[in-house]
Amino acid sequence: MELSYEHYSDLPPEPRLTSMIELLTSLFDDQSQSELLSELTYQSTRTGLYALLTIANGHVVGCKLGYERKPGHFYSWLGGVHPDFRSHGIATELMRQQHNWCRQQKYHAVRTQTYNRWRGMLLLNLRLGFDIIGTVQGKHGLAIVLEKVL
Repeated sequence: MELSYEHYSDLPPEPRLTSMIELLTSLFDDQSQSELLSELTYQSTRTGLYALLTIANGHVVGCKLGYERKPGHFYSWLGGVHPDFRSHGIATELMRQQHNWCRQQKYHAVRTQTYNRWRGMLLLNLRLGFDIIGTVQGKHGLAIVLEKVL
């Protein structure tokens, strides 16, 4: 399996954007493609956006999106890996590349949130150096807030 990684300092261009939205709506089935595009566009114009994509056979099979939360702090917002491509280290590599980029941009902390139902992501965050710093009420119940000092 040949994989490549692409970095964008905004929303990726077509056809990557559509492929990324298809992936995200398949992973998070609580939003339509148009709702997700609207949210991505809003976030991109509000704070900017950093997108990291994993490509296989011309399709986005993994992604990690984030933005500046406040000066020096990056928020890792959305991401995931297509079920057919899991257990190949893609999520770990996405996180590794995102954190390297954050260091290059002079961020000193990365924060993220997840839910207990996405235990794979929770465990990956813990394995790669995140600490649980609290909980907040999220759209789908109690969200676990994690932070990593870079």
